[in-house]
Amino acid sequence: MEPQNLTGVSEFFLMGLSDDPDLQPFLFGLFLSMYLVTVLGNLLIILAVTSDPHLHTPMYFFLSNLSLADIGFTSTTIPKMIVDIQTHSRVISYVGCLTQMSFFMLFGCLDSLLLTVMAYDRFVAICHPLHYLVIMNPRLWGLLVLVSLFISLFVSQMHNSMVLKLTYFKDVEISHFFCDPSQLLNLACSKTFTNNIVMYFVGAISGFLPISGIFFSYYKIVSSILRVPSSGGRYKAFSTCGSHLAVVCLFYGTGLGVYLSSAISLSPRKDAVASVVYTVVTPMLNPFIYSLRNRDIKRAMWRFLNKNI
Repeated sequence: MEPQNLTGVSEFFLMGLSDDPDLQPFLFGLFLSMYLVTVLGNLLIILAVTSDPHLHTPMYFFLSNLSLADIGFTSTTIPKMIVDIQTHSRVISYVGCLTQMSFFMLFGCLDSLLLTVMAYDRFVAICHPLHYLVIMNPRLWGLLVLVSLFISLFVSQMHNSMVLKLTYFKDVEISHFFCDPSQLLNLACSKTFTNNIVMYFVGAISGFLPISGIFFSYYKIVSSILRVPSSGGRYKAFSTCGSHLAVVCLFYGTGLGVYLSSAISLSPRKDAVASVVYTVVTPMLNPFIYSLRNRDIKRAMWRFLNKNI
């Protein structure tokens, strides 16, 4: 096949998770139920936080924004997959593929940055408790979320502009259930030094810097907690970080696991199956992690449900 410029490509083909026709009804039911649980669970957290004045604090403000980002992150990929299974079609237009990839990068990066912001909030609460209300004022809440959003938009558009300059084969097949950015880059006919630099820069902003910020925050948190004389005080201080730490480990642990497995695996289809963990399972589990470990959230949810049902 003769390679041609990306503008000549009219559509891509998403290979999905399995070619077995007998497995398609099961996949349809599984992902539809997981998607509904994800949306309803995160939406319930948003409604509980906004409806309860006791939860109008920095931690829960960031949590509601994280839930909103999780809904967007999951909605970028799963509805398209569900429709493809139902219609027996794996075609996605060129514009649709780039749009999906752009939103995937946007919400994925926003998730990462919001987790970093939440780590900073815990750092201030534990290491500087007397100045917490002064430092974490409502203006700073909004500023941190807006900065995270603008950085995510910048990363998404930078990655999009890089992909637009690459050359692809016509009628390209993507061994995934969505337009994964790494898959698109691997399918490029040509790679330039500039594109590689941009890719590393995007990876640093969306991955390395947030992880570094989280590690630094928890290093300071652990150092501060170890100076607490009583074991009860240490447990109480660290328990406020339990849910956030669990979500961080789940998000970055699964993402890093998929990245490492893709580096040594020769099967792109197996990589697609593994990526289900951080694209679907992690956003679905976040509401359960925060609600099960947090009495305030559980009380707010019950009050909201009792008031509206």
